[in-house]
Amino acid sequence: MLLNLLSRFWIAVVKSLRWMPMGGRKALADLIALIFWLVIPKRRHVTLTNLRLCFPQKTEAERRRIARSFYRKLMRAALDHGVLWSGTRDEVARLVRFENIETITDTVAAGEHLIVIAPHFVGLDAAGIGLNLHVRGCSLYQQQANPAWDEAALEGRMRFSNPELIAKHGRGDLKDVIRAMRKGLPFYYLPDLDHGRRNSIFVPFFGVPAATIPMACRLARITKARVCMCIAEMTPEGYTVHISHLWENYPTGDVQADTRRITAELEKWILKFPDQYLWSHRRFKTRPEGEPSVYD
Repeated sequence: MLLNLLSRFWIAVVKSLRWMPMGGRKALADLIALIFWLVIPKRRHVTLTNLRLCFPQKTEAERRRIARSFYRKLMRAALDHGVLWSGTRDEVARLVRFENIETITDTVAAGEHLIVIAPHFVGLDAAGIGLNLHVRGCSLYQQQANPAWDEAALEGRMRFSNPELIAKHGRGDLKDVIRAMRKGLPFYYLPDLDHGRRNSIFVPFFGVPAATIPMACRLARITKARVCMCIAEMTPEGYTVHISHLWENYPTGDVQADTRRITAELEKWILKFPDQYLWSHRRFKTRPEGEPSVYD
């Protein structure tokens, strides 16, 4: 009961930050980031380990600068939920701007199935909620252990256009997504988390084998969907969401190559703003047979 009350208190605090100017949210985020950096060594270790694996050519000092900057941006993204969860349509539209949104809206208007590939940058939620201002879509979501935070996140994502959100439950996810896509809804797909060995293949991510579910190419083949990338870039004023043109020659039928194409595109964007990728996730948790854990 106490935990639930505390959670609801902090959710109310976050929503109240809708009224705080961006400069104030950034200053507060910098302070919270410093606290998290100091008091949660396990997550700091994961972040720095990922950066060492992906950027071995950089010095330790360079990697730590990226990590510290990532923490600050991650915390600002968390505080920006004040606007995302309680701001008006106009406020959200001012915070989240789209480049080439016509790729999505025109494809949907033409009656074609579409998969929008959205990797885990800090602005992922901003892009997803902002996209609902332009089109009704569908996506998978992971239920959170804390009921209050789960309710707040779900309500925030449902605010505009009533998107179809499918709770992850393992077996059957793909069928649920196909049913939603056959209603004409574009699928907002997060391709780059480690979901374990089952149903995954290993593809290189900055040269390191990473367990990856090849869902995008299989789903595109089954539904004959077009595919585009959606990259959320945090800016001093808010977020700029970069929508690519529709991919040509995808899928090819080569599951390994098709999955690697997504990872290769992701790498290019990470190199543009390396401090905005979700380095705190254990991306290399699952190792090929015989390889030891990289996080011990």
